[in-house]
Amino acid sequence: MMKLCRLRARILLVAFFALAGVGLGVIASTGPNLEMEAHTRSGSPRLIAYEPLPGMDGTMCQWVPASVTSPYVAVLNQESMPASIGSQADGRGNPTAEARAAAAQLQPERVIRDVYPAFSGIAVDPVRNEVVMTEENLFSIMVYDRLENTPPQATMSEPKRMIRGMKTEIEFQCSVYVDPASGDIYATNNDTLGKLVVFSRDARGDVPPTRELYTPHTTFGIAVDEKSQEMFLTIQDDAAVVVYRKMAEGDEGPIRLLQGDRTLLADPHGIALDSESDLLFVSNWGSVNTHRAPKTGPRIGTLLRGSGVENWPVGRNYTVPGSGRFLPPSITVYPRTASGDTPPLRVIQGPQSQLDWPTAMAVHPERGELFVANDTGDSVLVFRTNAEGDAAPTRVLKGPNTLIKNPTGLALDLKNNELWVTNFANHTATVFPITASGDTPPLRVIRSAPLDQPAPIIGNPHTIRYDTKREEILVAN
Repeated sequence: MMKLCRLRARILLVAFFALAGVGLGVIASTGPNLEMEAHTRSGSPRLIAYEPLPGMDGTMCQWVPASVTSPYVAVLNQESMPASIGSQADGRGNPTAEARAAAAQLQPERVIRDVYPAFSGIAVDPVRNEVVMTEENLFSIMVYDRLENTPPQATMSEPKRMIRGMKTEIEFQCSVYVDPASGDIYATNNDTLGKLVVFSRDARGDVPPTRELYTPHTTFGIAVDEKSQEMFLTIQDDAAVVVYRKMAEGDEGPIRLLQGDRTLLADPHGIALDSESDLLFVSNWGSVNTHRAPKTGPRIGTLLRGSGVENWPVGRNYTVPGSGRFLPPSITVYPRTASGDTPPLRVIQGPQSQLDWPTAMAVHPERGELFVANDTGDSVLVFRTNAEGDAAPTRVLKGPNTLIKNPTGLALDLKNNELWVTNFANHTATVFPITASGDTPPLRVIRSAPLDQPAPIIGNPHTIRYDTKREEILVAN
C-alpha cells in the first residue's frame, strides 16, 4: 500500500463519509473592538474611533458561519462538489443556481470530515518572529505570530496570513522551510501534485507561487544547506534522497541522487542536516522495494531523463515486482555529499530506540542532539548526534500533559531555545523549552479548532470496507 503524507496504516472505524456539502467559515476580527487608525503627515498613528463587534466576547476571534458570503467559502463550496458541477460558476467563482440545484440532489446522508485545519509541517522564523505551518485538511499554509497562545476559552487562534486556493498549487503538503534571509516559504507536495512550491514572505490568499520545481511523486521532507545552496528532499515510494540547487525550478534535474539497497533507505520521511559535522540524517518508516535503473530516453511527463544523474528519473514504475519488504523503523546517517548506492555511516535502529514511524527531525549542533517527531509513538525522542545501533534516547517528551499526539512536524528555534511540535491528531502546535522531557506541559499552544472538537485523523483515505457483523465501516487511511 502506498504511503502518503498522511497515509496511515491504522484502520479507522467511521460512518459513511463524503466530501460534498461541508463548508467552513471565514475569520473575523481578533478582539472586542474594531479599531481604525489614520496617520498624520508626520507618520504618527492616532485612534479615530472604535466600536464593539456584534456577537463577540472579546476573548479571541471566531470562525463565522459558512453561510457568510466570501471568496473563501465559495472556494470550499466549489471544491466540495463534483468537478462537473463545481466548474459551473459565476464571474466571482460562486456556484450558479443550476449548480446548487444539481448539488442538492447529490447530498450524502451523513458526512464525516474534519473541517478544521490539521497541522503537519512546521518552520520557525525567529528573524520575523513568526511560525509557518502547512496543514492537510484544507490544503493551506498558515502563518502565526511566534508568541501566539490560544486561550482555553477561545475557539481557535487566527493566523496572521493564510495561503490557500486553486492558484497556490497546494495540496498534501508535508514539510516546510523558511529562507532565513528572504523569508521565502518552501513547501513540498507529497501526493496528487508533483511539485515543490515557493512563496514570497508576504504572500497571502489565493496567489500563485513565485517559483515551482517539479519533483518525484511522494516527496516528503525538506532540508536546505544555505552554505552550499543545496536543497535535500526525501522520496517515500522510491526510497531516495534527491538534492537540487536551492534555486532550482521547472524541469531542472537534481545534482545528486542517493538511492539503492546499500543505502538502507526505507520509506524515508524526515531529513535534517548537522552543520557542525556536515552530516545528513534521514528517518525511515521501514517499507522498501528494489528499484531497477531506468533506460535513458526522451522526456517523461514533467521529469527529464538523461539529466546526468544515475537512475534518474525515479518512479514507482521502476520497482522490481515482488521485491517489497518491511524493515524496522530507523534513522540513517550519511555524509552530506553522499550519492548513489552509498551505505550509511551509522544506523539508529532497535527496540531501545523507541522509534515508531519517526517523521520530522531537527539537529541542535551546539548541544549535539537530534530531535525526532515519533508519530505513532506520540512522543518526541532526543538522541545524541553520534548515537548508533540500538541506542536509547537521552530523553523522551511524552504524556497527556504534553498534548503531543501523532506528531508529524518538528522545528527548533535556536534563537529563543524553544522546541515546536505539530500534532496532527488534536489540531495543535505545542511549544516547549528545548530541554523539556517527560510529561511536561507546553509553554504555549496554538490551536486550530475548538477544544472539544475531535480530530478524525482522516488524511487522504483510499479504500473502504463494510463490517456486516459490527455494522461498521473501515477506512484505510
